Amino acid sequence: MKTSVTDAALLSVAPMMDWTDRHCRVFHRLMSRRALLYTEMVTAPAIIHGDRPRLLDFDAAEHPLALQIGGSDPADLAQATRIAGDWGYDEINLNVGCPSDRVQSGCFGAVLMKTPDLVADCVARMIEVSPVEVTVKCRIGVDDQIPEDVLPAFLARMRAAGIRRIAIHARKAWLQGLSPKENRDIPPLDYPLVHRMKQEFPDLHLSVNGGVGSLDQVRDHLQAMDGVMVGRAAYHQPWDILGRADSLWGDAPPFGTPDQVAHAMRPYIARHLAAGGRLHQITRHMLGLFHGLPGARGWKRTLSEGASKGGIEVYDAALRQVTQLAA
Repeated sequence: MKTSVTDAALLSVAPMMDWTDRHCRVFHRLMSRRALLYTEMVTAPAIIHGDRPRLLDFDAAEHPLALQIGGSDPADLAQATRIAGDWGYDEINLNVGCPSDRVQSGCFGAVLMKTPDLVADCVARMIEVSPVEVTVKCRIGVDDQIPEDVLPAFLARMRAAGIRRIAIHARKAWLQGLSPKENRDIPPLDYPLVHRMKQEFPDLHLSVNGGVGSLDQVRDHLQAMDGVMVGRAAYHQPWDILGRADSLWGDAPPFGTPDQVAHAMRPYIARHLAAGGRLHQITRHMLGLFHGLPGARGWKRTLSEGASKGGIEVYDAALRQVTQLAA
């Protein structure tokens, strides 16, 4: 069943640098036919000047799929959006939430919360040239900003610029004094504020992001929000989040057990190896598949120790660690 991108945004897997690459997304798609997947952030200059096939190619099985772009120059973002339009993504998303140092130095990411008019110019230019919907992912504020004032004003500005769907990370970003990793944990979550934004902007499709660690939490947030975006929990405990995710749409899950998912990944892994790829390029995303289940430690140890040098025999040995205990 084909899922529209807005429908898919009921549950999405957040864009995560160095994690949500094409192999990770193929793995996640096996577990959920419905959830919206995001690429890692790709900067507009990289799309304009870089190796486009390497940066933008994806497997058709990954749909529905959104490309996240980073940048702050309206002309560059428009050009990158126009280029990316030929690749067939279902959505183009502008990053207004990443707090990393390299993002700040390029004047994009969370620091753009300080310049909503610039963001509005950027998205307006992107919308003009995009064949698909343009969306925004933001924070509730940065540094000394007061989220209760900043966030509603930011959402109103985005709406006026033509944006209709926004994912809100329910934490402030401290651009000075906290590392990117600390910015994912230390600033307190303010879910009530994000929930109130849905009440204030009923015409916008709003998703909440940040700190969501279970499918039960997803269901709780959906009582107030249009969508939920899950990050690290979907990566580190993929079966717990995605293995039953399609029930949110009233569908049966594609697989009944995580070992079935592991078996289903084997042909993809074999093709990757036959094409000259490395096992760890895929299995590094799969270490948490059996999180909390018998054999999980052996699965993770076998892949962690052997995948950098071994082939399919290492994967099969890891799979035996869990299937023998489950038998």
